[in-house]
Amino acid sequence: MSGGRREVDGIRELPWTGQDGKPCYVIGDGAGYVSRMADGIESVQLGMAGDLIGHAADLLADRKVTGVELHFLASRLTESLREVKRVAESRGSRLSAMGTDPGRYGPQRREPDIDGG
Repeated sequence: MSGGRREVDGIRELPWTGQDGKPCYVIGDGAGYVSRMADGIESVQLGMAGDLIGHAADLLADRKVTGVELHFLASRLTESLREVKRVAESRGSRLSAMGTDPGRYGPQRREPDIDGG
């Protein structure tokens, strides 16, 4: 969950927001309709993030790319990163509730590629 809050057993942050970007939650055992819908949406969001990464690589390899195209790409990457972060935090909170340590391997920091590859 964002903002340092932790999920309590049976409460799951959903992969979408409500009014004014506020988080949405479902209470249950994870087997209900809303939880299954959230699982499906998370799957779509993660798949779209993968597709966007491929598109970004192609666009960045193009030396004729315009500033407008880069701005559009940065906007879509930001949206995707926000969604993927929400999914990761929600899943991490659920792992914590099950007694699994999601931070066991800690946040990994990768050094930027010097050659752009």
